[in-house]
Amino acid sequence: MAAQSPLDAYSQIVTGVAAELTPKVASLRVSQAARPGESLGSAVVYTGDGFLLTNAHVVGRATGGTALFSDGTSAPFTVVGSDPLSDLAVLRAGGSAPPPAELGEADELKVGQLVVAVGSPLGLAGSVTAGVVSALGRSLPTRSGAAVRLIEDVIQTDASLNPGNSGGALADARARVVGINTAVAGIGLGLAVPINATTRKIISTLMQDGRVRRAFLGIVSAPTPLPSWLRQRVASKDGLRVADLVSGGPAERAGLRRGDVLVAAAGKPVTTAQDLQRLMFAEAIGRPLEITVLRNGALVDVIAMPQELAAA
Repeated sequence: MAAQSPLDAYSQIVTGVAAELTPKVASLRVSQAARPGESLGSAVVYTGDGFLLTNAHVVGRATGGTALFSDGTSAPFTVVGSDPLSDLAVLRAGGSAPPPAELGEADELKVGQLVVAVGSPLGLAGSVTAGVVSALGRSLPTRSGAAVRLIEDVIQTDASLNPGNSGGALADARARVVGINTAVAGIGLGLAVPINATTRKIISTLMQDGRVRRAFLGIVSAPTPLPSWLRQRVASKDGLRVADLVSGGPAERAGLRRGDVLVAAAGKPVTTAQDLQRLMFAEAIGRPLEITVLRNGALVDVIAMPQELAAA
């Protein structure tokens, strides 16, 4: 028997992922007065009882619409919760829905790893593209009214995203959903919101409460290497340098200064902006937060009181 060519193996992986996920990715027709009946994107079946995942920008301010599946069936859905600052939304479909997609773990992805984007744009099921993870750790600015946030650790891939693929699945070679496709970053490049511990918490909160309450400190930061003497002490190579502070914000009131390097918060190392954002959920609002910073060659402890990020 002739040896299987690499192209055959690659094709089998992509077709296998497509066969597994296409029935579990719906096309959305969102009920909006401004654009009645228009299909704005895709959604991934998240649970066996009809919860779907999509992008917040896909549903906008809509309260419901219709989900169309690849087998020709459709179901009305309601918007359970939407979080523009992570660009995630949870929907609930009425009636029957396909079995849920299996979720993976985006934090385990490697640059160069094969990924497959599956969407259902314009009511035409099975839009499939394949490529590799071209970069990790990218940041995607999102806005909700006056509030601006960076979605950290966004997945960048060269699997092209077609119009209407927003809200669809980005999957690994085992058809596990590792991201929700969100934006086209340029010609031949797409971005996806990762499925990881942080976004799972956001999804769970949306399912329970319909919205995500967040705390904020008012820090603009960037990763920076720690001096060698400190690396061994805190078991970390990097910290977060304070580039700017929101005037009158919790961090400024606590005494943090531009140029400080955040080393730890709540007793845990802080090496990326996501490490800090993981702490900024509802339970942090109005509670003392101990922060250790490197200032003028010495470690300094400050106590900040995160406040609630005002809704748009």
